[in-house]
Amino acid sequence: MQNFMKSTASALGLVGVLMGMPTAALHADDNVLFLSTQLTPSAEAAKMREEILKDFTGQVTFQANDNNLIIRQVVGADGPKLVPGLLGGMHSDFASLAGKGVLSDVGDALNKVQNRGLAKRFVDLGKLGGEVQRYVPWMQATYLMAADRRALKYLPKGADLNRLTYEQLIAWGANVHEGVGEPKIGFPVGRGGLIHRFVQGYLYPSYTGGTVSGFRSPEALAMWDMMTRLWAHVTPRSLGFASMDNALASGEVWIAWDHTARLKKALDENPEKFIAFPAPSGPKGRGFMAVLTGLSIPQDTPDRAASMALLEYLVRPKTQAITMREVGFFPVVDLDADEPLPAGLKLLSDGVAQQSSAPDALPALLPMGLLDKGNDFNAIYTTAFSRIVLRNKNAASILDQQAAILRGILSDTGAACWSPDEAQDVPCPVY
Repeated sequence: MQNFMKSTASALGLVGVLMGMPTAALHADDNVLFLSTQLTPSAEAAKMREEILKDFTGQVTFQANDNNLIIRQVVGADGPKLVPGLLGGMHSDFASLAGKGVLSDVGDALNKVQNRGLAKRFVDLGKLGGEVQRYVPWMQATYLMAADRRALKYLPKGADLNRLTYEQLIAWGANVHEGVGEPKIGFPVGRGGLIHRFVQGYLYPSYTGGTVSGFRSPEALAMWDMMTRLWAHVTPRSLGFASMDNALASGEVWIAWDHTARLKKALDENPEKFIAFPAPSGPKGRGFMAVLTGLSIPQDTPDRAASMALLEYLVRPKTQAITMREVGFFPVVDLDADEPLPAGLKLLSDGVAQQSSAPDALPALLPMGLLDKGNDFNAIYTTAFSRIVLRNKNAASILDQQAAILRGILSDTGAACWSPDEAQDVPCPVY
């Protein structure tokens, strides 16, 4: 287990209505307000409150919400700044806050937990390109494919599940479709689903080598043609799926893609029924999105000692193990080598290891530097998906329209390229 977490760390490294609440009220009776852009689904938030935090000796109010909302709150975009005790978010969230005077130096907090095996690559990312530590690594995750084992007999001849291509995925879906009489591939396209991450971090890198720069390129057109052909073997009920766990568990879907945390329930309940494996590859490689989250203590927090205590608790090996079991995010510290790994998590961990160590692995970071334009950025990809794949509109025309919006967002925010797009002058070019 310990060796796995070290190798995975290396490979992957690459709120209620609170606005205007008096600062003193946020820490009344040493109650730390913990704002997070992660664990936003109600079930995950409940696990945080009821299981992950249950052994913390202080009092915590955990509020998880949309990252754009939280970023606007803590920078005071819509009124007085909200000053929480602890801020949890993705690397990209903190990158958006860089230079806003929100994040304090958490080098003192890092010193308390540095001996727990934190990967240097993760720690360095927490400096946001500067010299000062702005966040401490918290959790890591990615997105995977999972399949009901009944689908394995329909794999195309010669296909290797751990080296699958998108064209082979189409052939596999067609075989299952024909064999059982209905499409059995599923994607989380419904409200709250993460289809935009699939397009940004999996399809685009696999076909164009980046997320942004080749948005309307000939390679992108080939990608959208592939996705349209694949959609013929995707269940239409995907339009209502926010996550794939229940659809897999019920047998409604046999082949699915989603965040590891949103596959966990199905694999936990019936590990012998499923298998997890890497996303397919395209002409440019096996694109996949690596997710690193961190913890930061904002400037002017009312009780820094209480905030430090909560941060230290969340990156204890025992707490990290509980977090992995309860919500499917993987640790950033070394766990006890004898720590038992439940069968469902073993499936996910094997899939993560296969994906990140693939010879053609092409890791992509989450979008960065978009300030409060993250949702607008995501909408570009979901709009393209909806109009090209679901409505069968002309791909070149749609991409031209959305590219103009994309250029505007990048220009307004000054966002530079992020991996795997090659470094360019600000803003990142779109062609």
